[in-house]
Parts: sequence; C-alpha cells; structure tokens
Amino acid sequence: MSLSSRRLLLLAPLALAACTGLPQPFRGRPGAVARRLRLPPGYRVAVPNSTQILLTDAEAATLSRALAAALVANEVPAVAGPGLPLDWQLVVAAEREAGRVIPRYALRDADGQALGMLVGQPVPAREWAEGGTALLERIAGEAATPLANLVGRIDAQRRTGDERAVGSGPPVLRLLPVRGAPGDGNASLTARMRDSLAGLGFRVQAESHDAQFAVQGEVTVAASGRGQQRVEIVWIVSRRDGEDLGRVLQLNEVPAGTLNGLWGDVAVVVAEEAAGGVRDVVFNAGGFPGAANAAASQSGAPTGAPAAPPPAR
Repeated sequence: MSLSSRRLLLLAPLALAACTGLPQPFRGRPGAVARRLRLPPGYRVAVPNSTQILLTDAEAATLSRALAAALVANEVPAVAGPGLPLDWQLVVAAEREAGRVIPRYALRDADGQALGMLVGQPVPAREWAEGGTALLERIAGEAATPLANLVGRIDAQRRTGDERAVGSGPPVLRLLPVRGAPGDGNASLTARMRDSLAGLGFRVQAESHDAQFAVQGEVTVAASGRGQQRVEIVWIVSRRDGEDLGRVLQLNEVPAGTLNGLWGDVAVVVAEEAAGGVRDVVFNAGGFPGAANAAASQSGAPTGAPAAPPPAR
C-alpha cells in the first residue's frame, strides 16, 4: 500500500527584518567591496551549552545565553543552543592553569571545520568555582567584542574572496539525512528528496559550505488505533542567517507495520510532493534568481512587486 502525501501544509515564510543604511558620507557610493560586504545573508552564530567549562549544566546554559546576548549587542546574529543546520558554532571550554581558569573559544562552521580561536581573560579559580550570573555575564561581556571582531573578519574574507556571487546561479541547498523513519525510510527518503530537489533546479549537497538554504526531514510514526499508524513527515527549511523560513508537513495513516521494510515507491511519492513545497518556501524567500520579477511580468504586476509562487507540480 502506498503512502499518499497529498495533504501538504506549507507554513508562510517569516517576514524579513529591515536593514539599516550606510552612514551619510557614503550613501549611494558604497564601492565594489562595500556592495559585496552588504550582500545578505550573513552567518548566524549558535552557542551550544558546553560540558567542558568546569561549571554546572545550569551555569553552562546561563553562559551560553549571556554570550549570545552579548554577541547580538555587538551586532553579530547569535542564538543560545544548538542552532540550525547552517549556523556557525561557538564552542566554549575552560582550563585550570596556575590557580586560574582560562576560557577558550573555538569558532567552527556548520561542517565542524575550525574558523578561528580566541583565548579569554583569566579568572581566579576560586571566583570561577563560586560562579553566579554576574560573573558569567561579565565573562561574556569581556569576550563579546573580540569575538565579534573575529566573526567579522572571517565573514568579510569569505564575502570578498572568490565566493560565488549570491543569486548568480541555482540555489545551493544543504540536504541533511532524514531522521526517525522506520525500515529503510531514512536512506530512501534522503536519496529520493535529493533527486526531486535537483529536478526542480536546486544544487543539492550534503556539506554546508556555500549553501544558502538547508532542509532537514524528520519522520514520526505513532499508533492511531484500529491497527493503523499515523505517519508525520516534516521538512524544515532554513536559511544561512538562521531564519526558519517554513515547514512542509505531510500526514497520513497506514496499516501498522507497512513502512517497517522497504519504502520503495512511497519514498518517491513523498519526495515529489515535499520537494514542491520546499521550492515554494525558497521561492517566497527570493531564493531563485529573477523569480519575483519573472512572475511579476507574467501577471502584469510592477517589477519588484510581491508575486505568487509557481504552481506545484
């Protein structure tokens, strides 16, 4: 029995935040490098809770929140916790040395590759052991400015190097392995989704480097009574700057155990339906070069006006 995935719920993309302009002396004359430096999106930094900072779990969470808030205050997009698939990661550790504790910060990209490191201000070991919110906020405040400078230098180097110009080619999408499916569902859904997205014009890859968007598929199967199982598949679409753009949700019920083995044609149907939803989310976020203008010209709307996404296949 095949799984029908026709009931597809597409959540509207989140509104984009407005950007501030350049200082008055440079208004209208940004120069070639400045134009590239202003190209959105930038990278967001996630600060996961650390288990290597000689603190309790609660204090580690407090430090993560304090670091994220301090980075935001320094105009670096940041969030406490594990973050989204394309976020950079700020990994914090601490070492005892001669009666002091020295915090160390490692900045990594979404693939776990090292981008840079920073050594924080030493703290007397006794003061570190006593902990407290005031101390953790002070540590975060001391580290925020040099960390912001580090992130800015790395981001600027990437933006002004040989990186492909945004919008000059097909959208580059990172597809993460599907999780939670019974049988061979994880592998089958991932493979079929890769094929379907490629067929819709995406450049699909497993790595985060150069990716503008990311898709993570998660499957939940639960008993629903009368020998049936409720199957829920959600595809989470996010962007490189940490924006959660939307979710494609597929729901159905099948006889219990139907999907415990090979998914076969079921995976094909699911991927074809879901890929169209992902395309619509990315389209609405401006992810296809010239998409908005092309749709506007066909509908007679002025160039640059909001346009409806292309019809689902």
